[in-house]
Amino acid sequence: MDRKIKVALIFGGKSVEHEISLQSAENVFEAIDKTKYDVILIGIDKDGLWHLVTPAIFRGKESWQEQDQVIFFPHPKQGQLLNLSQGKPIGPVDVVFPLLHGPLGEDGTIQGMLKLMHVPFVGAGVLGSAIGMSKEATKRLLRETGIPVVNFLSIHSPFDLSFQEVVKQIGLPFFVKPANLGSSVGISKVKREDEFLPALQNAFQYDETVLLEEYIEGQEIECSVLGNDHPIVSIPGEIVPQHEFYSYEAKYLDEKGAILLIPARLPNKTTEEIQKIALLSFKALYCQGMARVDFLVRKKREIFVNEINTIPGFTKISMYPKLWEASGISYPELIDRLIGLALERFAKEKNLKTHYQFTE
Repeated sequence: MDRKIKVALIFGGKSVEHEISLQSAENVFEAIDKTKYDVILIGIDKDGLWHLVTPAIFRGKESWQEQDQVIFFPHPKQGQLLNLSQGKPIGPVDVVFPLLHGPLGEDGTIQGMLKLMHVPFVGAGVLGSAIGMSKEATKRLLRETGIPVVNFLSIHSPFDLSFQEVVKQIGLPFFVKPANLGSSVGISKVKREDEFLPALQNAFQYDETVLLEEYIEGQEIECSVLGNDHPIVSIPGEIVPQHEFYSYEAKYLDEKGAILLIPARLPNKTTEEIQKIALLSFKALYCQGMARVDFLVRKKREIFVNEINTIPGFTKISMYPKLWEASGISYPELIDRLIGLALERFAKEKNLKTHYQFTE
């Protein structure tokens, strides 16, 4: 391709992780090689409207109402962007880089739309995105594959299980989590009976399914995976929360909320096992492009997969890019590789037949 590759960064969205998405998009926009890529910024506001925006949106210098509204529309060869405000097409984009964290962005919805539009995109496809977004589906599939996960229960109402029933099955303390959300939103650690109902009420604000998970005392480890058919894995990193647990506040609001250790404080044998399990999990959950696999490690050797993030945080201080930087892949090179993987997968999918001619 002689011309620049046109990349659309899509970010924002109706999710409670909207603000984190903006941070990720700003960092990718600043780091991407502008000599190689022509970048279009598409922001989705909290009402779900799509806008063609400028970098000023990241810094709050312009409002969503000031931006032109846009939409993808079908095209015989490749989807195109239509500027609704001006009533004219912007033309096709070569690849989309979704940076939408949480529901309606990381769960297969945007991915399905882009496939219908026939547009290449970075990251997991519809199935991998949907599975990765659901903590319950992730744990069930991993457990079926033989990959260790913590004990858990899933409920659909605050009154499905009593406190005593939960303690009997998974012990005390335990975590209460929305099943389909990230960034530790809606998560509570329950240590006493009087904390149980408020924790459930908090979690059910964000999802119709809530997980109750066994508490594992140990290390929080994260490992980055990159690739399609032949993925590679980074060195593991360790998160040492300075709060009760690695909460939203500890991640994003308190500069001293957590200590990030790269590499993690683990024996070589445990490090190798974590890397092996990260790759197995990536494949078992139908991931492509990228993912961050999160672990809990008890006594430096007993390993549990906690969850997987198919669109992990992408700020310069986020663990996914930091782990790759420590493993020898810089932030700009990581962006370049991810775009290359998206185009590679799209080219492979184009070779699949879409018609069948029956002959007797």
